[in-house]
Amino acid sequence: MSSDQRFFDFLKERIGLDVASVGPAIIERAVRQRSTTHRAMSADEYWHLLQGSGDEQQALIEAVIVPETWFFRYPESFATLAKLASKRLAEIKGMRALRILSLPCSTGEEPYSIAMALFDAGLAPHQFKVDGLDVSPLSVERAKRALYGKNSFRGQVTDFRERHFSVEEDGDRLSERVREQVRLQVGNLLDPTLLANEPAYDFVFCRNLLIYFDQPTQQQVFEVLKRLTHVDGVLFIGPAEGSLLGRLGMRSIGIPQSFAFSRHSEPEPEPLPGFVAPPLPVRQPVRSVTPPVRNRPFSTLAPVPALNRAPAPASDAATLLASIAALANEGKSADARAACEQYLRSHEPVAQVFYWLGLLSDVAGSALEAQGFYRKALYLEPQHPEALMHLAALLASQGDAAGARRLQERAARSERTADSERKR
Repeated sequence: MSSDQRFFDFLKERIGLDVASVGPAIIERAVRQRSTTHRAMSADEYWHLLQGSGDEQQALIEAVIVPETWFFRYPESFATLAKLASKRLAEIKGMRALRILSLPCSTGEEPYSIAMALFDAGLAPHQFKVDGLDVSPLSVERAKRALYGKNSFRGQVTDFRERHFSVEEDGDRLSERVREQVRLQVGNLLDPTLLANEPAYDFVFCRNLLIYFDQPTQQQVFEVLKRLTHVDGVLFIGPAEGSLLGRLGMRSIGIPQSFAFSRHSEPEPEPLPGFVAPPLPVRQPVRSVTPPVRNRPFSTLAPVPALNRAPAPASDAATLLASIAALANEGKSADARAACEQYLRSHEPVAQVFYWLGLLSDVAGSALEAQGFYRKALYLEPQHPEALMHLAALLASQGDAAGARRLQERAARSERTADSERKR
């Protein structure tokens, strides 16, 4: 029912979601959920309701978006922010408070992490203010409550929890001191007048969002982000979005794992001497099938709750991954792709499945599709070596030498880290 193009177009217009970036099944599931809520009406009946109800439009958007993240995700970004904030205060001689923006802010973990990081770095309350925006009113309301459960503390370092939270019966309550530093509101990045009357921000966090837009929407959103970021400011993005910003006129500030970019006017560096796109491997080992849970900004392919299905056992996931690898290595591309899609329907997404989809698209000559799959793999596993190298090869073939260089360097750092761990 929900494969009707009308629903895809609606979400594209309202929140910029490119159906190709997440797959139609995610949107189909959300429409089924909302239709079931309204007594399983037909597609035409639900579409008519959707067009006449602002509340239902927002409800469908909420069903697609997953308001889930955790504190201090990508910790190097926050460590980098703390260093740059002190430097920036010195540059402006403390004449005003630093302005930091987090969007989408989801349920508040990111903007609150920003505030905690700056407090822990020694900044005083009058030296910075944080704004958080999200398209979801429900997420913003949850952020304002500032009461969090264990899923919000998934990082390896959680010592901040003792400093900034108090334990309550229903969860951990963020301190009022941190909450007062953050202003939360509803806002849509597709609005070209977003925060039009606000001064530019010294630091902007917009992570893991651009990869879910098509290229025209990426350009549109980037223009808004560029307007919101001070000419001397820094934009923090997600691990898979660096090549996008490189093409749009930004440059990495050069701090590994910070995913921080600034503006530049100089030409991008030439390709690394002797750069040659790596050949497609004949065989790839099956990687771990039990990675830590990682969130995505849009809903995963979980079954509709009313169906009450039991989750597939981990052994089934391992078997299916091995089958994907075998089919791909035997040249049975259609069967391998079908197995990947089966995996995503029945299990939590893992980087290796998106890597295989990228590789299969690469072999089929679908460069743009392959690029999207490799980026999804890097979103789930930022240092996935094969995805890094193959995306680098694609960018190089498209003339994006700087993007290819950055990915090569990330892959090299990943290999050095792996070698170091093997020697222990």
